[in-house]
Amino acid sequence: MQWLSEKLQRLAVGMVLLGSVGMLVSMLICVADVTGTNFFGWPVPGTLEITESTMVLIVFGALAYTQEKRGHIRVELLHGYMSPRIKSLMDAITHLLAFVFFMLLGWQSIGELSYSWEMREATMGSIRFPLYPARFLLTAGTALLVVQLALDVITDLGRMWRGEGPPQAHAPADTAKVS
Repeated sequence: MQWLSEKLQRLAVGMVLLGSVGMLVSMLICVADVTGTNFFGWPVPGTLEITESTMVLIVFGALAYTQEKRGHIRVELLHGYMSPRIKSLMDAITHLLAFVFFMLLGWQSIGELSYSWEMREATMGSIRFPLYPARFLLTAGTALLVVQLALDVITDLGRMWRGEGPPQAHAPADTAKVS
C-alpha cells in the first residue's frame, strides 16, 4: 500500500504542477485580453474558452494532492471533544461519503468524456476550442481523488482499530511553526 501511496502522490504533484501551468496561461491570456481590449481595442480571441478549460485543470488537478495533505476544509464542532478512536472513525465515515460522491462524479464524467470525444465537442465561441481535454482532466483528477480517498478510508479504519487518532493536516513549509 505504501508503493501505491507514493505513486499516487507523484501523480497528484504532477497534476498540481500542470494546474499551475494552466493558471499561469490563464493569467497571462487574461492580462493580454484586458490590456488589448482597453488600450488597443483588440481583445484576445478565445480568452473565455481557454480560461474555462484551465479552471477545470486548476480545481480538479489539486483535489487529490489536497486530500493527501489533509488540507480540505472541515468543520470541527464535535471532533475536538472525541477520543482518538472516534476521531478516526469520524474521518473514515467522512472519507467514505466523499469517496461515494466522487465515485459517482467520476462515473458520470467518463460518460461525458466519451460523448465529448466521439462527437469532437468544441466551444461555439470565436475560436472552436475542443472540450474533451478538459473533460479528460476532470475525469483524471476525480480518479486520483477517488484512489486517495479509498486509501484514506483504509488508513482511518486501521487507526481506529489501533485506537490512534487521525494525523494532523500537513502545513506548508513556509507557515510551519518554528520552535
